[in-house]
Order: sequence, then structure tokens, then C-alpha cells
Amino acid sequence: MARRYDFEERKYVIGGIAVLIVLVFIARLFVLQILTDDYKKYADSNAFLKRTQYPSRGVIYDRNGELLVYNQPAYDITFIPREIAGLDTLALCEALDISPAFFVERMKEVSNRRKNPGYSRYTHQVFMSQLSAEECGVFQEKLFKFPGFYIQRRTIRQYAYHAAAHVLGDIGEVSAREMEANEDGFYERGDFIGKQGVERFYEKELRGEKGVEVLLRDAHGRVQGRYMEGKLDKMPVVGKNITLGLDIQLQMLGERLMKNKIGSIVAIEPATGEILCMVSSPTFDPQLMVGRSRGKNHQHLEQDPKKPLLNRAIMGVYPPGSTFKTAQGLTFLQEGIIQPETQFPCHHGFVHAGLRVGCHAHSSPIGLVPAIATSCNSYFCWGLYRMMGMKKYGRPQVAMNKWRDYMVSMGFGYKLGVDLPGEKRGLIPNAEFYDKAYRGSWNGLTVISIAIGQGEVLLTPLQIANLGATIANRGYFITPHVAKSIEGGQVDSVYRQKRFTDASPENYEVIVQGMRDAVLGGTCRGANIEGIEVCGKTGTAQNRGHDHSAFMGFAPMNDPKIAIAVYVENGGFGAVYGVPIGALMMEQYLNGELSEASELKAEDISNRVIYYGNEER
Repeated sequence: MARRYDFEERKYVIGGIAVLIVLVFIARLFVLQILTDDYKKYADSNAFLKRTQYPSRGVIYDRNGELLVYNQPAYDITFIPREIAGLDTLALCEALDISPAFFVERMKEVSNRRKNPGYSRYTHQVFMSQLSAEECGVFQEKLFKFPGFYIQRRTIRQYAYHAAAHVLGDIGEVSAREMEANEDGFYERGDFIGKQGVERFYEKELRGEKGVEVLLRDAHGRVQGRYMEGKLDKMPVVGKNITLGLDIQLQMLGERLMKNKIGSIVAIEPATGEILCMVSSPTFDPQLMVGRSRGKNHQHLEQDPKKPLLNRAIMGVYPPGSTFKTAQGLTFLQEGIIQPETQFPCHHGFVHAGLRVGCHAHSSPIGLVPAIATSCNSYFCWGLYRMMGMKKYGRPQVAMNKWRDYMVSMGFGYKLGVDLPGEKRGLIPNAEFYDKAYRGSWNGLTVISIAIGQGEVLLTPLQIANLGATIANRGYFITPHVAKSIEGGQVDSVYRQKRFTDASPENYEVIVQGMRDAVLGGTCRGANIEGIEVCGKTGTAQNRGHDHSAFMGFAPMNDPKIAIAVYVENGGFGAVYGVPIGALMMEQYLNGELSEASELKAEDISNRVIYYGNEER
């Protein structure tokens, strides 16, 4: 009986093992055929060679049809890992003019699934990219010696002008992080993607659609020709061309004027919100970001202490200085804090309860229009102090949040939404901010500096330029954007909608008059352009070192074509750099050229170097 029992037991054990083996095989088949495509890739790779056909990237034009960015042919060296056999590594390195160490490192990098999530032994992997036609020609002659290696034709970017690097952006090899975020499955290891600027923001429009060429192999893996006479081939779709609102001649003048300086210039067409120029200084030649030297050049720029890669127009946040007084005047008028004829004293500044905010000499008492024209600090300090203490608000906290609401409606404190990556929001404080800072114990005198664009207030040059466009439009703006049109479509509807502020057009007219008087006989006299009614406002933003020089304006007064902001770090008074640079830029855009006298002035400004202490800035 014992023997029979042992036999019965062994029968079930053996049967269980057999069932387990069958289940393992079924699970493995399920994984190979359903969960992964490795088996399919292996089978297909024996019979077919699928060669990706890369589309030409869309080209980029300026507003006048000038070609800015275009394509030139380049070549990649790819390989299929499973096809490599008996490779003469030294001969390959000599043919490609690379070191054996580079070869080993590159092979490790490509086969690392963490760095290269799309790795497969049965598909093309990029070994080297962006070879020139000459480099590729040398390798082509010896290609037969290296089975498993192929040449893939594609394009690289070229730039018609050595300008507008921050706006145009660049393309580079897709990173591991970008591969992981590859929602539509478009990118594979070795592909290129927009990294900054327009190239990044409009990547999907510019990149086009890939094609594929299906080639038939024989039993030895040799290509026999196109499969089914190309019936399964898919032609690539060229990327869409984009026209920018940028005026490349204006952009190049701006970069020339900002040479040897740190800061930004932004110009906007008020009627459309199109950005006419966006200068960030120091800048760099966009051509440095093309080809195999891109990584080395990028690292060099990244290590530069002056931060040339930083787009200060949208990433730099600064105290706006006296350009901000226009927004304060509008708020005080709209809230009934003042009337256009309301006057405040100025005893060489605002003086009250032991607090003093200095000001330069001018008549006193003074009304709103001349206060804007002469940039009187006292006037706007009195206005804010009165607002913070008015009974209709009850508490300073309520008045402060009302003030903040006006600022937000004018485009401050939040990102404007420009069609470029990396925009900063700046800072507009509210009651909660000051309650936290002063434990709830503060009043109008505590925060008085925000009335003149100092203290905690921080704006980007784009936001200051947008303030100019809003005043030019008498109360509304269209979200600033760099794209004017996209081939086969149009820019997002958000870039066509008017955004109205909380101040009335009638109150804007008062501010416009103050800005016009500033040019006629106030702090912006240097912005006068013959035959053009220019409106402007200077800004001198206090800084621990030398003050920053700022200017905000627009022209012509009653038919505005351009609004502009100039911000020069450590440039001193607004009239020193901000005003003359702004005037030259407006003259160039409105007249199409500079007069002889203006050209000499531009040359002088371009040659000036700003020093900060012992450091050349």
C-alpha cells in the first residue's frame, strides 16, 4: 500500500511540474507577442530594413519675409547592434576620426536603457550625428568594411543672421527625460527636438512628420530593394513654416546698442501684441548651437558669469522704477483718490512723520500731468499714502488688495503668457505678503516705496513694454507673442483677444498727456524725434551699486505703431541710456532707417562700456 501511495503522489507532482512548464511557456509567449515587440522586431529585422525618412523642419521668417532660420543637409551614422560582427574598431575610429575611448563610451551610452529608453538590438541606433557632407563622403567609401553601420540623411539648422538667439532658440538631441515625456511616441534616441525659444514652443508645428522606407533583405541580410515597390513606404511631411512678428533689422540695431551692457530691450506693436524685437544682453551667436560642437559651446556659455544664455527680457525681474508711476496714476484716478487737477507738495521729496523719499527740483505743489512729465516721487507717494488711509476701505489691507487687483489687471504679478518658454511672473505684493512680513502691523508709510516702482515690486522688461502698449491702446493689451502666423493656420486665439484693464480710457488720456509732456520738456527730452509725437517715461531704479537706467514709451501718440521698454543694468539715470536707446529704436522702426546724426549717436552708445566698481560690465 505504501508503494502505491508513493506512486500516486509522484504522479501528481510530475503532472504539476508539467503544467507549470506549460504555463511558463504560455506566459513567455504572451510577453513576447503581446507585452513587448522584441520578437516582432527580431522577425521583421530578418526580412525587412525599415529606414526612417526625416522631414525637413519648418523654416522661420521675420515680419517682412526675411529668412531667419533654414535647413542644410547633414548625416547621421547609425547601427543595428545585432548586425555588428567582426568589427574592426580601430579602422572604424580612423574612418570617423574619433578615439577608441569615444567609441567605447558611446556604445555604453547607447545601450544604457536608462539613458536610452528606446534601445533595441534590432533597430537603428544613432552612433554619431550631424556629420557634414565632406565627413560623410570619407566614411561612405569605407562603409562596406563595417557591417551593421549605415548612413542616415537628415537636416540641421542654419541661421541667416547672427542675431535673435534667445527668441529663435535652438535644437539638440532629445534627452532621456524628454524621451520619458514622449507622449505621442514621435521621438527615438538620436532625434532632435527644440530646446529653447521658438524652436521649443512651436516644436510640434516645426518638426513635421516622419516617413519610412521599407527595404527587403535576403537570407544573408543584404538589402535587395524596396519591398512591394514602395507600397508600404510613407513619405515624410515637411514641418510648418512660421512667420514671426520680429523685425530683424530692428533686432540687430537693439543688439548693437546693447553691446558691452547688461539688460534688455522689448518692442511691441500695440494693435496686435506682436513682439517687434526682444533683445537680451549679453547675447550669443545662434550658430554656436549648431552641429557637434553644440554641447561644448553650450557648456562654455553656461559657465560665463554674465549669463548670456539667460533671456533677461522674460526671465530677468527688476524694480521698474519710475516707469511704474503711470500705473499708479491710473489707479488713483480710477479709485477717485485724486482728480487730474489734484496737487500735492514736493519739498525736494515726500516728507511725512519722519519719513523722507527724495526727489529732484521742480515746481511745487504739482498736479498729475506735470508730476509724470517731471517724474515727481512725492506726488505718487502722497497718492498711495492717501489710498492706504482712506475710510472707504476701512483697513490698509483692503486698500492694498484693491491696489493689487489694478496691478494684476495691467499685466503684472503673473506671467503674461508669451509664446516662449521660461517666462517669469515678477512680484506684486498683497496684504497677506505684508501681514506676514510685518506681523499685521503696517500702514501706507511702511509700503510707500512701491508707489515709485521700488521696494518689493519686480517686473520683467516684457511686462514694462506691455505697460507701454496698454497705455498706447488707452486701456487694453493683447498678450505679447512672437509668432505672427503659422503656415496652414494661425496663432492661438489667446494671442488675438483684447485684455482690458480696470482703468477707463478717459484716465489713460491723462497719463498719455503726461508722457507726451515728458518728451516735450520733461525727463524724456532726449526721446524727441522730428515729425513724430513720442510719449515716454523714464525710470531710474535704485540698486545697491549703480542705479538701473530704464525707459518706457510709445509712438506716434495718436496712432501708436510701437511700444518699447529699455532696461540697462547699472546704467544710471533713465535719461542716460534708456531714453536715447528707446528713441533710436523707435526712429529705426517708424522711419525704416536712422538719420545721419542718429547713426553717430548709435555708434557712440554701442561703443560705451558700463563699469560697475572695478568690474567691466
